[in-house]
Amino acid sequence: MSVAFNGFNENVATFEATTGVTPGKPVTMSANNKVQAVTSGTFCGICTNVRQGYAGVQLKGFVTVAYTGSVSVGYQKLVAASGGKVTVDTNNGREYLVVEVNSTAGTIGFML
Repeated sequence: MSVAFNGFNENVATFEATTGVTPGKPVTMSANNKVQAVTSGTFCGICTNVRQGYAGVQLKGFVTVAYTGSVSVGYQKLVAASGGKVTVDTNNGREYLVVEVNSTAGTIGFML
C-alpha cells in the first residue's frame, strides 16, 4: 500500500498574475487581487497554473515544491528562496507540516 496526500483539503483561488508567475513556485500578494513570484520571505501559496494573465494559486492542502538548504519532516518554518524554491528560516518563516523530503529530486511535500 502506498501513501498519497494529493487532493487533501485542496483550496485553489484565481488571481491576476504579474509577469514571472510560474506553476509550481511560491507567490505572494503584489496588489489588490494580484500575485507575483517571490524569491525571499513569506509566501501566500503555490501557483498551480497560469492562463491569459491569471494564476490559480493553491492556498491550502498538500503541495510538492523544490527546496534548498536542509529541510526535515515535521513542522518547519518555511520561506520562499531564489529559483522558485522554499527553504527553512526559523526566524521569519511561516510554520508548515513537512510530510516528505525527497533529496534525490530536490523536493519537499508539505501542507499549506
